[in-house]
Amino acid sequence: PDLVILDLMLPKLDGREVCRRIRETARTPIIMLTARDEESDKLVGLELGADDYITKPFSPREVLARVRAVLRRGSREMPEMVRAGDLVIDLRAHEVSLQGRRVDLTPTEFRLLEILAGHPNQVFTRMQLIDRVQGHAFEGYERTVDAHIKNLRGKVEPNAKAPRYILTVYGVGYKFSIADEHHA
Repeated sequence: PDLVILDLMLPKLDGREVCRRIRETARTPIIMLTARDEESDKLVGLELGADDYITKPFSPREVLARVRAVLRRGSREMPEMVRAGDLVIDLRAHEVSLQGRRVDLTPTEFRLLEILAGHPNQVFTRMQLIDRVQGHAFEGYERTVDAHIKNLRGKVEPNAKAPRYILTVYGVGYKFSIADEHHA
């Protein structure tokens, strides 16, 4: 499907579990549409990989506008595979390997890597990354991104203290470098 609209309160299976399962294998955009409006529910949904979170009551026009916005974000062409040195990112299979070994990432870490690697050498501000990973409803600190980037570098960089792929652009944000490498 081009997009999944998912209710958290499904009769037989928790919507969060459905979201997690979808994110394990696909990049299909997910919008959570639910009566659960607690901040903790929103944060969990977005952390699991939802692209947006809409709470009831809502207007059909708002849902349509959000669907269009999510589809617009997802329509930008991204490579299916990114190779940079010993790092291989299979965006379709949702898999990452470094030096031939599989790297396990959290959904948030993978989404960050997907955004950065899918747009090599493009600089993203912390707020742009938060909006794309957590959604506009996120009310935390911009520096949360720094913690996720640090964890991500520890997993995908040969030397996290001297990163080759996920680079800091001081005073601006982050970018993914594939110097001398290629997309598939």
